[in-house]
Amino acid sequence: MVFKVLPIYKRLGVVLSIFIGIVFLGYVYFVFNPTQYSFFLSCPFKSLTGYHCAGCGSQRAIHQLLHGEFYKAFRLNPFMVVSLPLVFYGLGTLLYNYIFQKTHRVQLFYKPWFIYGYFAVAIIYWIARNIPYAPFIYLAPSE
Repeated sequence: MVFKVLPIYKRLGVVLSIFIGIVFLGYVYFVFNPTQYSFFLSCPFKSLTGYHCAGCGSQRAIHQLLHGEFYKAFRLNPFMVVSLPLVFYGLGTLLYNYIFQKTHRVQLFYKPWFIYGYFAVAIIYWIARNIPYAPFIYLAPSE
């Protein structure tokens, strides 16, 4: 990804704007429970098919994580909870590169076996959480 070269103060302004946006979203998810407020989007895949997608339960899981309820968050969407460290690490590296105009890369994210493997795990998880028999029923969102 090629970034437009901006002075450091403008790059910091962009990063600060992103940070403020994330803090605002975190505040919204902390204060408002997605199960009780209708302004949160529902899953279109579940609405159309009745089956859970790989992301079903993520909004509720974020709410639970922000309240320190890791077990409840894991019960809602284990794949998302386990993937969060990778997401934060990748975004952190991206922002670091943007601020300091570096080209550090998370080598793992550029390995074809990781990309295809992660995609395959997501698809398998998506299918498995819709199988109505134990132990697969524990992958479906529950509250």
